[in-house]
Amino acid sequence: MDVPGLVLPSPLQELADERLTTAGVRLVLKRDDLIHPDLPGNKWRKLKYTLVAAREAGAARLLTFGGAYSNHLRAVAAAGALFGFETVGVVRGEPHDPLNPSLQYAVDHGMRLTYLDRETYRRKADPHVLDTLRAEFDDPFVVPEGGSDIPAVRGCAELVAEIDEPFDVICCPVGTGGTLAGIAAGLEEVAPGARAVGFAALKGAGFLSDDVARLQTAALGHTTGNWSIELDFHFGGYAKRNADLDAFLDEFDSRHGLRLDWVYVGKMLAGLFAQIADNAYPPGTTIVAMVTGPDFETATVQTRS
Repeated sequence: MDVPGLVLPSPLQELADERLTTAGVRLVLKRDDLIHPDLPGNKWRKLKYTLVAAREAGAARLLTFGGAYSNHLRAVAAAGALFGFETVGVVRGEPHDPLNPSLQYAVDHGMRLTYLDRETYRRKADPHVLDTLRAEFDDPFVVPEGGSDIPAVRGCAELVAEIDEPFDVICCPVGTGGTLAGIAAGLEEVAPGARAVGFAALKGAGFLSDDVARLQTAALGHTTGNWSIELDFHFGGYAKRNADLDAFLDEFDSRHGLRLDWVYVGKMLAGLFAQIADNAYPPGTTIVAMVTGPDFETATVQTRS
């Protein structure tokens, strides 16, 4: 699809940091946050082929799901505005006034919001729940939470070929698993000696391994054995933060002039630096870390723990 302002491949940026030098490790950022101002990073990669399918199906409206601070809802709203789709966002939980910045952005880009209580939201894939939503919103094209589906795996797999230097490990944040599933699939094709490490942004996210495996099986017919998920760097849970994370974000910004998205990317890099300090990666390792999105100025969210 023709997207004005799209920048691909996204640039690589090697970090100069004495903590890395001491460990003998290279860390290169894959700046997917610079792909597009409204469709940055893994959001464009995950939606690319889904949008093609929606257009080919003649759909007028997209319906998707997300939490109150979902970057995915923002991206679908922006995509709808760019490509002429109406959009509906099904939000987990109860409505709150005023809207937080993420939901306000979605509304400003034409998204209609509706809400499901948490119990019903957990059953959002049930045929009865989906049929009710389809009837209410005139048979929309349904995009899964986080955009994680077979087209997303295909889109995310493409990013590996953009990395034009040797590397050993590629890291990404994990919310619903689509990006990790796709990256690992791309490694199998392009860099079979490398492995992928995902950093879960959610507390109690052990289920994500099953989700990634299921996505790969659906997209590839098999699972790849080249990925794992770190579960201990959620800093309190999804859309939550604490003093340790804030201190890392401030220091990273001071050292490198980059304010990280704290919901996903900041947690991944905080976890990665903690692992490097613990000698989890042998000297000589080159790591690529995905900056999957920018800081969307959600730092006003009062969810500290």
